[in-house]
Amino acid sequence: MNTKLLTRFLTDIAANNNRPWFQEHKGEYEVAKADFEAGIEKAIQALSTFDDEVSHLSVKDCTYRFYRDIRFSPDKSPYKRHFGAYICGHGRKALRGGYYIHVEPGNSLVAVGSYWLPTNILTSCRNEIMGNIDVWRKAVENGKFVKMFGYPNEGEWTDGRISEKGFGLTALKTAPKGFPKDYEYMRYLRMKDYCCWVKVSDDFFEGDKWVGRLVDIGRTGKPMMDFINSIVDDYE
Repeated sequence: MNTKLLTRFLTDIAANNNRPWFQEHKGEYEVAKADFEAGIEKAIQALSTFDDEVSHLSVKDCTYRFYRDIRFSPDKSPYKRHFGAYICGHGRKALRGGYYIHVEPGNSLVAVGSYWLPTNILTSCRNEIMGNIDVWRKAVENGKFVKMFGYPNEGEWTDGRISEKGFGLTALKTAPKGFPKDYEYMRYLRMKDYCCWVKVSDDFFEGDKWVGRLVDIGRTGKPMMDFINSIVDDYE
């Protein structure tokens, strides 16, 4: 990707998030969009080398609209301030875990896993983790996973603030209802999502070498994601 081009456009749209400016600079948007999509095509090909579930995907299956849905948002800015793509075998709107690529000046990242799972699926995930805790711990407590993503809910991912690494966006303050409060591995049951991420520099996606790093991140997070996906599959 041409990250200088992408970050320049995204910086400009953040400072001029209105329709008149966008219409005047739509050509710049189209160039940046095409460059990002070319990068996502490379990402799909790279991830397919170890996860054949995403090999059938097209770029269109993975990329999000740049136009914001402002109907229920207090922020009425019409455009996003980032480019994003969710590479998931069941599509970008699926509950199933996948690989997320986010390009935003100062807040770019690569993530793996599931986001905002509904309560009934979370309950099933918690039960499955308890029933197969050794398998789960092997996936998320091995040295490479911990070094790359850290431990549950130590990181932060909010608007304008992304930690260098993280595992889990949010967590319950206490044990989930119906689960033993003294369970030894309660930190995994309190999690409200099962995703992990690595924050990357603005020039991370420059050129072609980044795809190797993407594969490394994806491979490391995949066993955790596969565990959760085996549960989500019962609901999709």
